[in-house]
Amino acid sequence: MNQLNQAFKDLQHPFAWVDLEELDRNITTLSLQSKQKRVRIATKSIRSLEMLKYLSENVPYFTGWMTFTAEETVFLAENGLDHFLLGYPTLEEGAVRELCQHVKNGKDITFMVDHLEQAGWLNKIASSEEVHLKICVDLNLSLPTPFLYFGTRRSSIQTIEQFDLLIEQLTAMKNLKIAGLMGYEAQIAGVGNNPSSSFKGMIIRSLQKRSKNKIMRFRKQVAIHLKKSGLSVEFVNGGGTGSIEYTAQSDEVTEVTIGSGYFKPALFDYYRDSKLKPAAGFALRVTRKPMEDTIVCHGGGYLASGTADLDRLPVIVSPNLQFYSTEGAGEVQTPLKMTSSKSTYSIGDNIYFRHAKSGELCERFNEIHLVRLGKYKGSFKTYRGDGKCFL
Repeated sequence: MNQLNQAFKDLQHPFAWVDLEELDRNITTLSLQSKQKRVRIATKSIRSLEMLKYLSENVPYFTGWMTFTAEETVFLAENGLDHFLLGYPTLEEGAVRELCQHVKNGKDITFMVDHLEQAGWLNKIASSEEVHLKICVDLNLSLPTPFLYFGTRRSSIQTIEQFDLLIEQLTAMKNLKIAGLMGYEAQIAGVGNNPSSSFKGMIIRSLQKRSKNKIMRFRKQVAIHLKKSGLSVEFVNGGGTGSIEYTAQSDEVTEVTIGSGYFKPALFDYYRDSKLKPAAGFALRVTRKPMEDTIVCHGGGYLASGTADLDRLPVIVSPNLQFYSTEGAGEVQTPLKMTSSKSTYSIGDNIYFRHAKSGELCERFNEIHLVRLGKYKGSFKTYRGDGKCFL
């Protein structure tokens, strides 16, 4: 903490920070785990143009970006980036028409679909703009069970029959070209398998093992069916930080997606065998001390999206502190209980936290302050600092 305090001693609070030394270590770790597969960086987990450029210059086998909205993709294209896969279907006409112009000007942009209606809408726009658009078909790799839907509710393509029907319909659309497949194993990549409850962890690991069997079988089957249809694709995308080693071993996958792992947010503390290091967080200043065992920080209510449980709270990095269960992380102030008589926190001190998720941290701050080996290294603007808010 002393090194961070010295590096950030002149900053206004609150502020977000990234440790470049730990970030670079995570880049190396993830590169080894990806086993020379091409790497597509998930922009939603970063949300900073300058940080995205830093990653593209330092990530081995970098192949492009997985973006999360059409408007964001326009912004990145206008700022010199290229090779985009929109990770989600988009129906925003103005932004899509702008992207059509970027395609005409030579940008490599692929749109995501999993349903005839999405594809038909894109085909109509592409026809009116007199352009051919590349599309990627999103597969549903979730594992429905009689008692639990294990995975994310996203793609409508859950069977080979549904896939074959959609491919037949897509090939009839003159302004669309099937360029890729995506099979995202969210229930492995995005679900921690080592929670505080050992029983819950046992259930999760059992379901993940069953999921891997389905994922491997279905994704390979789809790739084979596509070849039998006489179609070849530029890429088969899979994975995320939490499943990177498993996905990289899949022969049908040509590229993996990585985002959150570069920062290692707090949710990844609940993954077994994670070799990643925390590289990002935020700092608040102590402004009150109402009792000897309590300090109050100004700000702090930076909760992550997801289910309504405690793992969406930030994690306190500074030692011997905990949230009050009756207040949590507050909108404008956050009380913290000191858990040790050795704690000596005072008004004016810095208290360090890590956000539960990765990219959402940048929605709260205009810039990320950088540190390397205890030395302040300037700052990068976030999307918010560039005046942008995409979702």
